[in-house]
Order: sequence, then structure tokens, then C-alpha cells
Amino acid sequence: MAIDALLPALLEALPVASHGHLVRSFEAHAEAARTVMQHAPLFDQVLSTFEREIARMRAVLAGTAPAAPRTATEAALLTTTRVSTFQGPCSLSGASGFFFRRDGRLFLVTSRHVLADETSSHYPDRIEIEVHTDKLNLTRYAAVSVPLYRGGLSQWRQAADTAGDVDVAAIEIDVSCLPDPCILHAFGPEHLEPSGGVAEVGDALVIVGFPLGFHDTVHHLPVVRSASIASAFGVRFQQQGYFLTDARTHRGSSGAPVLRRIHHPSADRSQLPWQLLGVHSTRMDMRTRDLVQDESLGLNCAWYADVLMALTEPSKATMAA
Repeated sequence: MAIDALLPALLEALPVASHGHLVRSFEAHAEAARTVMQHAPLFDQVLSTFEREIARMRAVLAGTAPAAPRTATEAALLTTTRVSTFQGPCSLSGASGFFFRRDGRLFLVTSRHVLADETSSHYPDRIEIEVHTDKLNLTRYAAVSVPLYRGGLSQWRQAADTAGDVDVAAIEIDVSCLPDPCILHAFGPEHLEPSGGVAEVGDALVIVGFPLGFHDTVHHLPVVRSASIASAFGVRFQQQGYFLTDARTHRGSSGAPVLRRIHHPSADRSQLPWQLLGVHSTRMDMRTRDLVQDESLGLNCAWYADVLMALTEPSKATMAA
């Protein structure tokens, strides 16, 4: 009873951020003690009493866990932002993008053709993104301008493989240019790792974006399309660095994250319980399709998200600093 009185008082005195560390440390020490006891000459009653007390302490820890900070919407919707492209003062196009954080650096990820597309002669010189400035009132937001060139050099990072260019780009965001406060969530390397099983054909996905620019214009939130994996995951479809999804998509969705929900997330993914599988690029169709007799395939290309580990590698200049 004395321990039961002490533990809640201790938790109340600890910073909120320390609670998760305490729980993990408790479980680790409990497992170490369990291993020692299992190899000691003890009666079964002692072992059962130990397990009962561990369960009781676990319940105390769970009952005194601090409430999660209140937010106005699901975190996944705050990972994605509308991307508007400009050439000088002229508005060119709209697309989707999402935030990715690595080693304390923040990146905006989108499709490479959003930033430069030789086929359509699309060459913007800057983009604008939108970020929220109040975690409870989502009508408050700020537009942030991001230059695409400095000194005549493109600022985004892109990649190529044996099949050619990868339609994914990442541009680092100068966090000093963001408003204070800035309410956003970012994926990280931990969201690229599988959890709860390997992704397979038919798995349910979501694509978070701005199709045809459509979104909640009052709260500046994206919309979500349901999708499924439509080709062998882990296999480069037709030797390209993407897999297929089955979803209804439109222009403006380029650069949207393709996500699979994780039902039992680890601690580092508890706030964003998603696996980042891909980056939506474009719809796929058959050139031989009869536009009158045949419906569209309804399939889309999603580039494998692990390319982000290459696109967000620290540069030599960053490592030298």
C-alpha cells in the first residue's frame, strides 16, 4: 500500500515526457528480474506473486499516465500540406506534399515533376506551403514561401536508379522561416520500417492529399482516399521503382503520402501510427485503351518511400558544420 501511494505521487512530480521512459524502464527491469528468478530455486508461489505484483504495478502506471495533449484533428492530417507552384508572381499549379524529419532537419517531400517537368515545360521558381499556427483553432494558418533556386542552383534533391529518374523530390525547409508557433507533424525513418507484418497485395492504404486542389478550405486540411496495394509489394513494377495502388485519384494528388495503418505501434510511432509506404506520383493508364469503350484502369504509381533515406542524407557541407 505504501508503494501504491508513492508511485502515483512520483509520477505526478515527473515531467510528462518522462512517463514513457519510466514505463519502458520498468518493463526492462521486470524482465531482468523475471530471468533471474526463473533460474533461482524458488517456489512457484513466489513466482506467481511476483507476476501478480508486476501486473498490479503496470496497472498503476497505466492509470496514472498523463493524458495525451489535446489536438483538434488526427496527426496524420497535419503531415500533409498543399503545395502551390509559382513563376514569379504567376500561379502555375497545385499539388500535395508532406513533411519528413531526419536528424533534426525538416524536409518537404513531393513529386519531382511538381518542381520541374521537362515534358510540360513546367519550371516554377518557388513554391508555397501552408502550415497551421494554432493546435486547437485550425482556421489559423500561414503560407510559407520556399525558393526552389539559390544562385541559379536547384535546392531540391532528386534521385535516379538503373531505370532512370525517380519521381520524388525532397527540399529542406529552413525552420527559422516557419511561423511561431508552427503546428505540423512529420514522418521519420522509423515510419519507413515495417511493423505488424510485411505489406502485401490487397492491404488497405490511405492517400492523403489535395485532389484537384480540393480540401477543407476553412480548416486547411487535406482529404483522404482509400486505396489498396495493387501489385507485388517489394517488387519494382515493370522494373520501375514504384508499386501500384488501386484508388480514385486526380491531378493535385501528386506528392501525397501513401500510408498503411499500424494497429500496434511502437512507442516512437504512437503519435503517428502509420507506415509510410510510398509517394503518389501519377495515374497509370493503357495507351491502347479505347477512350469510348474502355474505362480507366483506376491504378496509380506510388514510388517506394525508402528513397527518402537517400534524399535526406546529410550533405558534406552539413557534416562539416
